[in-house]
Amino acid sequence: MRHTILGAGGSIGNSLTYELLKTNEIVRLVSRSNYSIPGTESFKADINSYSETLNSIKDSDIVYLCAGLAYNSKVWADLWPKIMQNTIDACKKVNAKLIFFDNVYMYGKVNGKMTESTPYNPCSKKGEIRAKIAVLLENEMKQKNLDAIIARSADFYGPYATKTSMLHILEIDKLMNGKSAQWMVDVTKSHSFSYTIDCAKGLKLLSGSDESFNQIWHLPTYNPAPDGKTYIELIAKELGVDPKYTVLKKWMIKMFGFVNKTVDELYEMLYQSEFDYHFDSSKFNKGFDFKPTTYETGIHETIEFLKSAKNK
Repeated sequence: MRHTILGAGGSIGNSLTYELLKTNEIVRLVSRSNYSIPGTESFKADINSYSETLNSIKDSDIVYLCAGLAYNSKVWADLWPKIMQNTIDACKKVNAKLIFFDNVYMYGKVNGKMTESTPYNPCSKKGEIRAKIAVLLENEMKQKNLDAIIARSADFYGPYATKTSMLHILEIDKLMNGKSAQWMVDVTKSHSFSYTIDCAKGLKLLSGSDESFNQIWHLPTYNPAPDGKTYIELIAKELGVDPKYTVLKKWMIKMFGFVNKTVDELYEMLYQSEFDYHFDSSKFNKGFDFKPTTYETGIHETIEFLKSAKNK
């Protein structure tokens, strides 16, 4: 099969590419920068354009929508509906199956575990946009207009996630560089993180299972989730350093947001740090007899990956 990844070069796109290459799959990487990885075909396209999206997925069997946009609500409101519609229409045109890599913003505040049946109750602008595009794809699935999957993960960490993982940015990277780790709002709250390699393995398994299509799946994520202090201690132990940290309170983040647009955009998502954040992947674990990577192992492998990349 030909696997085409829209939005290549990101954390999940890279993890998925290397996972597919392990079994010599045919992989096409689509990006605006013509991003390439040895052993793949690269294709330059802007998926904000329907014609470019269509041209980029011709002859594809499976299309993965793994695009990441600037962390800006206005950009998301403008581009995400267009990108989703372009991808849906193009997949229908070439008769390709679609797997959309999604997040959990549409669930909003959840009291208990997030599962595939958790209702959409967004409490943020970005959550409202994610709910909108998810429903758009779900309606196509219900009407049997195309075969598709919505595959969701929690916040993620792991190899290839240096630019997008808060666990990397605020904890791993700071402790690796002799600084104190930082945690947002409340270090005593538990918080699920999905491992990039498990996400990639999950996407590959879903792509090869006809019975998996036209459903929502939570990608494999280890449970129970530790609290912030435990994550910091695990990372510090792996690095052989003291588990020093500071807590970024809401007012501090609000103040910094006045001078940093990304931090300002992050503020509305702080509810994810104020309450326990439990992401449940039992459906996937049971369906594919899959054991998610423990946080101890995932953190060890991530740090080994980072050290290896640094020495190259």
